[in-house]
This record gives sequence, structure tokens and C-alpha cells, in this order.
Amino acid sequence: MIRKEGRIDVLVNNAGFSVAPAGDEESSIDQAHAVFDTNFFGIVRMTRSVVPHMRRQGSGRIINIGSVLGFLPAPFMAIYAATKHAVEGYSESLDHELRTRGIHVTVVEPAYTKTKFDANLLAADAMLDDYSATRAELKERMAQLIAAGDEPAVVADVVLQAATATNPKIRYTAGGLAGRLQLLRRYAPASLVDAGVRKDLRLDTKSAPLARAAS
Repeated sequence: MIRKEGRIDVLVNNAGFSVAPAGDEESSIDQAHAVFDTNFFGIVRMTRSVVPHMRRQGSGRIINIGSVLGFLPAPFMAIYAATKHAVEGYSESLDHELRTRGIHVTVVEPAYTKTKFDANLLAADAMLDDYSATRAELKERMAQLIAAGDEPAVVADVVLQAATATNPKIRYTAGGLAGRLQLLRRYAPASLVDAGVRKDLRLDTKSAPLARAAS
């Protein structure tokens, strides 16, 4: 891009993957490192590759694809959620560093999106029998939620908005559900958010032993 055009105006960091729904202790540290290496450190590497060029030209947009899981908990996807929380903090901090150089950093936060994300999930590499029933239930539930999610064009439209806005925001939700979840997280009591997460994933209705342990 630099050799051909002489400049780079927009970087969109979109790469990411996850371990299939499983208890946190069912992933080895090596597996957790692998998820972070793509979802977080991949963004850091790409950003550091383009920032020197953007600084020299005095402008640029860096758009990181985050998730509503960057501000909400994700039971049985703790490592993935941790990477998205990291993307949020990194992006907001970096925006402060680079704004006076003419470079803006933005996070786009989708909810469930109709992609092949669930078809490419890694299996946890340290599975425990205690979680087997919950894993199966959540795999089915995730497939349902993704199938009912937003089309990828919804996210693409928000990326275009962030790339072309005169004064881009640090965060953009993508889709109606993501917007509602952001408002819920910001204004609703923590107990209501907690109950909503558990209800959406059916943790209290299908996983009685876990529900008892959490009560």
C-alpha cells in the first residue's frame, strides 16, 4: 500500500477467533496465549506498522473491531471477552496518544453477527467432565444467537461511518442489540445486567448445578 499509493489513511483490524464455549479452566495457558496473540497482539502489531506512516502524513484512522463483550461479561468465553476488554482499553489509550498527530482510533462494537465465527471455534484443550453438559448447551445456544444476529453489512456500514466522520467517536455500537446492551450496561443496576446475561445464555434454567453454585 505505501509503495503503491505513498500513504495509508485507514487501518481496520478485524482478525479474531475464540475457543468454543467452555469453562475458563478448560483452556491451557498456551491456548489463552494463542487467542490473545491474534485478538489483541495482532492489533498491536498492525497498529505499530502503520502509525509511523500516519504520523508522517499527519492523519489517519485506526478502526478496531471489538465486541459488546468488551464491556459485558461472557460466561464460558472468559478468554475471548478478556481480549475484547483489552482492545477497548488499548484503543482508548492510544486515541489519547495519537489524536494531536491527526490520527483517530475507534472501536466498533457489534453484538451477534451472521458470520462463520462459530464454525471456526477452537475446542478447549483441557476439557473437564464437570462442564460437558454446559458446553453442549452453550454451543447450541450460540449457534441460535448468531443465526438470529445482524448481517455483516451492518458492521461494515459502521466501519465506513467511523472512517469518514469529521470528528469520529471513540466507540460505535453496530446494530440495534449492541446499542441496547450499551445502554443497559451504562444505566441499569448491576443485578439486572447479571440476570439478563444469565437468562440470555440460559444458565439458570439448563445448568442447575452451576446456578446453585452461583447463588
